[in-house]
Amino acid sequence: MIIKPKVRGFICTNAHPNGCAASVQQQIDYIKGQPAIQTGPKNVLIIGSSTGYGLASRITAAFGCGAKTLGLFFEKPATERKTGTAGYYNTAAFHAAAEREGLWAKSMNGDAFSHEAKQKAISVINADMGKIDLVIYSLASPRRQDPDSGEIYSSVLKPVGKTYTSKGLNTDTLKISEISIEPASDEEIANTVKVMGGEDWELWMKALNEADVLAEGCKSVAYTYLGEKLTWPIYGRATIGKAKEDLDRAATAITQSLAKVGGSANVAVLKAVVTQASSAIPIMPLYLSILFKVMKGEGSHEGCIEQLYRLYTEGLYAEKPRLDEANRLRVDELELSAHIQEQVEKLWPLVTEENLTELTDFAGYQSEFLQLFGFNVAGVDYEADVSPLVELTLEA
Repeated sequence: MIIKPKVRGFICTNAHPNGCAASVQQQIDYIKGQPAIQTGPKNVLIIGSSTGYGLASRITAAFGCGAKTLGLFFEKPATERKTGTAGYYNTAAFHAAAEREGLWAKSMNGDAFSHEAKQKAISVINADMGKIDLVIYSLASPRRQDPDSGEIYSSVLKPVGKTYTSKGLNTDTLKISEISIEPASDEEIANTVKVMGGEDWELWMKALNEADVLAEGCKSVAYTYLGEKLTWPIYGRATIGKAKEDLDRAATAITQSLAKVGGSANVAVLKAVVTQASSAIPIMPLYLSILFKVMKGEGSHEGCIEQLYRLYTEGLYAEKPRLDEANRLRVDELELSAHIQEQVEKLWPLVTEENLTELTDFAGYQSEFLQLFGFNVAGVDYEADVSPLVELTLEA
């Protein structure tokens, strides 16, 4: 079939297998072009490994450190008439590249929040990997089923305390208009923390620790974004922010629980990038478009793979990691530098529908959004007849 993007709002409902493969290869090539991470991990579990920062984490571990990787995700394979999800194609491409280079890699597809997924992962680790020295927690899900009660919780993207009003960009119509979002209720805040907070991260580390599959000195990291003044009302100081605060609590609790093996857990603060999750957050498409314009202008723009290489080399495996007062690893310092934020804040009120393409890099934002799904990737023939069916062997 000829596969063209089907975009609806902040989602793309299909994906291109060849484009996803090319995008994954670009990230692999970037890592292989950097100095090898000699002190990096050797056995890595990535919970949420198929897209964005999770995928970049896996690529960096495998091709930058030579590590064995076990990845978990929830993705859909293709049928004869419908494409698979981007994460499915990304993982297939990763597996193919790892096999070519003799790197051990296995993957599991299912509900990572479940007890069953944890026990299945432990079985694979015991059978094939040896003890885990790095656990990446990078799940991004709008809902979670409690593994004990069976109750399903849904997260919301709302401010806390008061109504939030700001300008927003409709990425379909390119219309800029004022948006207002009512504050979340206490129940909505609690549910968002339940889905996006640190509870499941703790459950994973507890299960791994009790199964004795964690190596001496093992590390674990979960990802967050804090941003600056423009994004605080809907991100850092909103329902998402409350959930991310719970990650800080969990990091401390996990570190204490790993005392016997000398392990540690940290939250890592990464920069704003185009992901399926960030595209759904009000104001972020416009903020990202302005940010890209400013950072590309000074040559400091980074995507997921550049961020993750720096997280490994300047954070997780650095002699003097960049830590803040909450013991978080920081790799967002370029975005948050005063001169970058000053330029973004200066441009923010000036952007209109008429000057959008002049004052922002919306074209770059749009291109990176499409690339998430394997479209608009250099070197790919999008007029070619392509089978949506791609082979990927998963752990049963």
